[in-house]
Amino acid sequence: MSQTIERESPVPYYEQLFDILRDRVRSGDFPTDERLPSELELCREFGLSRATVRQTLSKLETEGYARRVPRRGVFAAVPEQSSGWIIQDAQGFLELQLRHGQTGITTTVVDARFRVPPAHVSEALGLDATEEVFALERVRSLDGRVGMFSTNWFPGGAGQTIAAADDVLAGTGSVNVTLREAGFITSSARRVIRSLPAPETVAAHLQLPPDAPVLQVGSLSWGHDEQRFDYYETWVRTDVVPLEVNVAAS
Repeated sequence: MSQTIERESPVPYYEQLFDILRDRVRSGDFPTDERLPSELELCREFGLSRATVRQTLSKLETEGYARRVPRRGVFAAVPEQSSGWIIQDAQGFLELQLRHGQTGITTTVVDARFRVPPAHVSEALGLDATEEVFALERVRSLDGRVGMFSTNWFPGGAGQTIAAADDVLAGTGSVNVTLREAGFITSSARRVIRSLPAPETVAAHLQLPPDAPVLQVGSLSWGHDEQRFDYYETWVRTDVVPLEVNVAAS
């Protein structure tokens, strides 16, 4: 892992700094409960703006690698193992679980092919109504219990990337990592959570009675160029995978 900010990298500066500081916490360079450098010190060391450093420290708090003590500063911490899904995190459920030491996750790919998406998906992605995208349907289980059913729709180059990713299609690879390596890096996302009766096919995948109430998370992701490259809908059994929101005081 580089210990400097790569100015030509497509990865946002705050994420690069996050990786550096997280690795320092993991390696013990910043022992647990030791105060991290101040915002000003980090700005000087890495040549970054204060806003970027604050974004990094907030992400460290969100992911459990730091804790803020009012009037004292930000201190190194060790993330607790979690079976939940932190929905404000840019990374997916799989990456979050592995990062927190949870290994009992299995993924089954139900369907993967190019097809015309539902009208609301085409509208969200800014596509013509007849334009095909690559659709990926997956069931996720945690410690042997079915917890999530997801459908991702990838337009254009993102769709070609996922269609060619054998490990993703086998249920062993990460969609987010594959997209990032191809240059599709999430700058922002909008997520909407609804409680809805599960359609028959969704209920069958989640091993629930038809029309059972389930939380649906809808998400649209785009990059720094405003290109929309991933829209997904995930139906979550919160008795298996609780949704988590981390709140950090400013």
